[in-house]
Amino acid sequence: MNTTCKNCNTSFTGNYCPECGQTADTHKLNHHFVWHDIQHGLFHYDKGIVHAAKELYTRPGHFIREYIEGKRVKHFKPISLLLILASISGFLAYKYQIKLLNLDTSTDISNGLLTIEELNHWVTTHYAWIILFTVPIRAFTTYIIFRKQGYNYYEHIVLAAYLASQRLLLSIAVFPIDYWLKDTALLPIFLQYNSLIEICLSIWGHTQFFNRLPKGKVIALSILSWVFFLAIMTLCLLLILNILNYKI
Repeated sequence: MNTTCKNCNTSFTGNYCPECGQTADTHKLNHHFVWHDIQHGLFHYDKGIVHAAKELYTRPGHFIREYIEGKRVKHFKPISLLLILASISGFLAYKYQIKLLNLDTSTDISNGLLTIEELNHWVTTHYAWIILFTVPIRAFTTYIIFRKQGYNYYEHIVLAAYLASQRLLLSIAVFPIDYWLKDTALLPIFLQYNSLIEICLSIWGHTQFFNRLPKGKVIALSILSWVFFLAIMTLCLLLILNILNYKI
């Protein structure tokens, strides 16, 4: 039996339109459709965030390498995943007044264009874009350090995006602790330990991703790439604060 595609009007047989790929079975929009869409988006095995989270915390490097090699049906797209998780993390920080910038409130900002509070507010409201901005820089550092492994710069962007998502998943998971410590002197200490754990997770991902190299060498190169990245980000931060006229 022929079906007329409701998207492009092509007549076809089968489950999917050969021209545009739309499914032949288009249900009326109702509560069943909405619930199925929620389940598919969050929990469906081949595209869900839950599946991506599981893979990033059990076999991150292998998961990322499979995507780069073309096995993409079971993978949530890296940039989409990153933006969703960054938006959730930024919303939580904004909603519950968690300071994402670890700047001393006693800093001399008399000549600054913004106060520390205003700067923190700006960071939390633009957090997804800030995280997205760091991905090309992180990719550049691993591309330079691991340049002999045959991956191009854009493949390193995929690597950086997935590993940034891994770190965001951790940040979201420990958010209750951030909230509990937010008005105490322990929060900066906790954030430092959390950052160290995030770096260790990233190094673990690198050891799986660059599996043709000895693990010891990958660990050393990964640490070097982190030093390179932190140096670039420090320079960027100093430049921004200089533009805003902050005195640190």
